[in-house]
Amino acid sequence: MTEHSLPSRPAGHGARPESAAHSALAGEQAHLDDLLRRIDDARAELERRLKNVRKEADIDDPQGLMMRDREAMDINHRLESYSAAEIGLMFGRIDVEDEDPENPVPSSPSSTAEGLSLDRRYIGRIGLHDDDESMRTLLMDWRAPMARPFYLATTLHPDGVHTRRHIKTRGRTIVSVADERLMARDGDGPAPAVEDEQATGATVATEAALLDAVTRARSLHMRDIVETIAAEQDTIIRSEHRGVTVVQGAPGTGKTAVALHRAAYLLYTWREILEKSGVLIIGPNDRFLTYISQVLPSLGETGVVLATPGTLLPGITTVAERSLLAREVKGSLEMLTILADAVKTWQSMPDQPRDFTIDGVTVTLTPRMVRAARTRARRSRRPHNQARPLFVEHVVRSLADAMAETIGADPLGGHNLLSERDRAQLREDLGNEAVIVEALEEYWPELTPEAVLERLFAHPEEAAPEYDEQTWAGLRREEKQNTEGTENQATTWTDADAPLLDELADLLGLIDDEEAAAKEREAWLERIAEAQEALDILTGSATQDLDDGFAPEVLMAYDVIDAETLADRQRVRDTRTTAQRAAKDVRWAFGHVIVDEAQELSEMAWRMIFRRSPNRWMTIVGDPAQTGNPAGVETWTQALSPFVADRWQLHQLTVNYRTPADIAALADRLLRWIAPEQAATVSLREHGTGVRVATDVEAAVRQARKLAGDGLVGVIFSDDTTVDPALSDEHTMAAKVSDIKGLEFDEVVLVDPQAIAAASPQGLNDVYVAMTRATQGLTLVVTESQWEQLGSAEEIVDLLV
Repeated sequence: MTEHSLPSRPAGHGARPESAAHSALAGEQAHLDDLLRRIDDARAELERRLKNVRKEADIDDPQGLMMRDREAMDINHRLESYSAAEIGLMFGRIDVEDEDPENPVPSSPSSTAEGLSLDRRYIGRIGLHDDDESMRTLLMDWRAPMARPFYLATTLHPDGVHTRRHIKTRGRTIVSVADERLMARDGDGPAPAVEDEQATGATVATEAALLDAVTRARSLHMRDIVETIAAEQDTIIRSEHRGVTVVQGAPGTGKTAVALHRAAYLLYTWREILEKSGVLIIGPNDRFLTYISQVLPSLGETGVVLATPGTLLPGITTVAERSLLAREVKGSLEMLTILADAVKTWQSMPDQPRDFTIDGVTVTLTPRMVRAARTRARRSRRPHNQARPLFVEHVVRSLADAMAETIGADPLGGHNLLSERDRAQLREDLGNEAVIVEALEEYWPELTPEAVLERLFAHPEEAAPEYDEQTWAGLRREEKQNTEGTENQATTWTDADAPLLDELADLLGLIDDEEAAAKEREAWLERIAEAQEALDILTGSATQDLDDGFAPEVLMAYDVIDAETLADRQRVRDTRTTAQRAAKDVRWAFGHVIVDEAQELSEMAWRMIFRRSPNRWMTIVGDPAQTGNPAGVETWTQALSPFVADRWQLHQLTVNYRTPADIAALADRLLRWIAPEQAATVSLREHGTGVRVATDVEAAVRQARKLAGDGLVGVIFSDDTTVDPALSDEHTMAAKVSDIKGLEFDEVVLVDPQAIAAASPQGLNDVYVAMTRATQGLTLVVTESQWEQLGSAEEIVDLLV
């Protein structure tokens, strides 16, 4: 590989010496300047257009206002894409054989073995084209099929690529270029092979560029890997499988980066479908979502919904569930039975007959009437709220029949004097009586998921009498008093409660999409009817007599508009983006769902996720060896078979890009116990700053900060520990082990790994995850006695198992 960088300019010299290095840099800088100029011009034009759009629509023209808002939204989306992709806009170039090159390489061989010329393709975050008639490609989107050789070509399999150039920028300036010759030119002999290509299994685009990326200082936000996607990663990112794709890999193999780049690729490739239905990305916690939030915009995509399992329900705010017992109980499929029984506890019956006096007539509601109505409603198999009208109808009919026998009885002993019409009127009247309505609300109330769950948590033994005390303890929540001690405060829901609320939404019966569409259609027809009435009035009131005796030639409103067009002008349209609408819709059907750290999902959480993916097109990313949730995934088969049987694909990532070999070897000592069937990965680097053992937390943190420089230090504690906020600053994050899923740090200070291992049934998994967050160095903080007895990091880890 040949690398050219900008040397520092000698003092007293104004001009750089002419050289091949400066020529390469100058040429690429000129191309980048042209691209940035085009983006600046396009952005200025869009901003000018945006100002004009906001002035154009007439406030009295609803349709014009709607079109204005839609156009403004589209312009803002394009502006966001330009702004997000501007930094690091162009990062690569390939000279590749092509029968019909769009950008022929100057003085390239006109006749290769196949008689092909070379096409020069610049690779970047978005695609840009010349504005002339030819629409020549100036920058190729990294997701385009013709850009793929940039990632896959090797000296063993060059895929027609003669030269690959990696371009490194700082701001708007190119600071270095690095060339790889993958195919030998005539007379030059074979091209040099990429070192260790077969040993790592990664077949990475270039070792130097990749090492630069993995050793770069970490920050509070994740960076993309678009410049250095490896072959095994690229295969997953561009997979055409339209079912469930599972991406499994040990810590540091780039699972999260693959998932995010797959989201960007799918939005690029299936734009027409996914722009309407949206893409949902689910992460384990809010900190993780903040960490990854900048990756997709930098890849040219902003229309994605980011959520955790606890934030999937609009209007519901959750906190982390810290109780391991609660997480295990609430995550179990036994909750299906418990929730169904909890709903039934609201379907009650009177102990004794109840008398109601209606217009001076006494009518009696008997337990038998209520029981029969309840049986009728339950046999309908409808959700609770949707079955309620059947229950009410049956009770009211029974009461009306009883009342009819009283007021319609023939004194002479003949047939009842009330007609069927009289009985129907009686049923209607009774159904509107406040005392009757109130009584029926008591026996079969209309419910919300929150109300059912609050009662269940307050008295779990009532809804689940067949379960044991431990199950009740996992469900029970103590009532909190406010400052006056008279009323309960608003319930605080946890992320383990969210799947239960979602399940109850189905058990109770929300309005489904078909019913909502039918209602919208009915309302739309009513608006058309109203519009037609308005036109009829105009027609009827029009002046038909003209003084001059000629036929009228004046066009009236009813001559140029029909009822549907008139109604359409009054129709309020939703101008929100797909992502905005999806985030507010409890039953939005996403076109694609990506789940990161999927091993943390309980059985109940999987049900909630799959409800958002009726087409079963999903990318699932995780590693069962890293499961920290006692109700989490043990095997993918167990987790997925209830939804897709065996119709899913597994991809295994094999190269550890994050963790140096010395830290990985230490973590592998735990992996043998956690998941002995899993093979250890191959680390790309042998060493970072090393593995250390310390006995003082503050001293260990100070040393880690010094080693990390401008990078990020993670100080990780057991979930049972109270974290000192003073340990966190701009370059240091102190957190509990359950809050660092998916994150990475330059230096990790792991405090009391023995306490972490003992705090949970998945304690060894938690230690394994915490150790492998490090990209450079690891410090194990232990007690003085442990240090005196053990002494080495290996012995400390072996003690845990």
